[in-house]
Amino acid sequence: MAQQQSAQRSPAPGRTVLTGARIARPSGVVERGRITVEDGRIGDVLSRDLDVEEAAAAGPVVDLTGHLVVPGFVDMHVHGGGGGSFSSADPEECMTAVETHRRHGTTSLLASTVTGELTDLARQAAVLAELVQQGELAGIHFEGPFISAHRCGAHQPELLRDPDPADVRKLLDAAHGSASMLTLAPELPGGLESVRLLADAGVIAAVGHTDSDYDATRRAVDAGATVATHLFNAMPALGHRAPGPVAALLEDERITVELINDGTHLHPAVLQLAFREAGAGRVAFITDAMGAAGMSDGMYPLGPMRVEVKDGVARISEGPTAGSIAGSTLTLDRAFRRAVTVDGLTVEQAVEALSATPARLLGIDDRTGSLQTGKDADLVVLDAAYEVAGVMRRGEWVVRPAGA
Repeated sequence: MAQQQSAQRSPAPGRTVLTGARIARPSGVVERGRITVEDGRIGDVLSRDLDVEEAAAAGPVVDLTGHLVVPGFVDMHVHGGGGGSFSSADPEECMTAVETHRRHGTTSLLASTVTGELTDLARQAAVLAELVQQGELAGIHFEGPFISAHRCGAHQPELLRDPDPADVRKLLDAAHGSASMLTLAPELPGGLESVRLLADAGVIAAVGHTDSDYDATRRAVDAGATVATHLFNAMPALGHRAPGPVAALLEDERITVELINDGTHLHPAVLQLAFREAGAGRVAFITDAMGAAGMSDGMYPLGPMRVEVKDGVARISEGPTAGSIAGSTLTLDRAFRRAVTVDGLTVEQAVEALSATPARLLGIDDRTGSLQTGKDADLVVLDAAYEVAGVMRRGEWVVRPAGA
């Protein structure tokens, strides 16, 4: 009788069921589970496959046997990709970067700017704010110009300035409520006042490109800083007599540390040390990617500078900072793959660092960052080698897996 009833039932409209895959749920990875996607959101996430009756009413079924499904990645520090840069103030170029990272599994990202004149940054922010309002970006991250000339890395030294709270306010105003994070060196004049201003405005104050010492960094955290911009990079090294910002940022439970897991920025032992100290709940893997992400070697712009990419590593090509590493060409699918195949992290730890932790920090974990009922259907399908086989964003396939 049950079989006869099921034959008469019709699939629910706008409904897709993903079956047979390993699924990374907040409680752990389940074998041969299923996910129901309906109207762009996650319906059921179950630790069992379809039975005959359920299959008849399920709607389109995508068999993902042999694959792993993880939440869409969240990148809170990325400058561009696919030849496009978020510093261009060109909406089409910005979308080229967004779409490049989406194809690699990043379903939510902050657009990061590079040090420039305040008027140029304000113009870029206006364009990016429109993309935030359209739902294409999760927010804007200003990296510079309020950073240390001693640790400027791939930022143009002559454009740097102290973090005058009035100038910080100008950038926030230019972003029309879309600013999510601003990186600064808190030891500079106006640094602590600017940290407090950002915290009061609900914008993440990130410590980075800093020459700060241990005590000054602790004061910045007490003032409201909550993120370490690409920990270890562009800051004094950890010393046994001068622990510097690294120790202060790693030890404090209020700080989320960004790590660039590309095998170039950090030695695996250093990454593992940071991960053990902070734990997955305080680590956000980022790309810090510039326009060459997803592209071949060659010459690329990074804000007002020129960058040469050779063997996948980006470096400033000329000027006083020539030779400095200039962001990365990383995509977060590669960061995930490296985490579980080289760094020895579990799938659950990698998922937390690539999705759950940054989503929570950005305040978007009510709709993304984990595979749970009611959240946006943002997910990545990985094959047995952890290569991208499918990407879904808000229920729409960006990369369609075989058989879908």
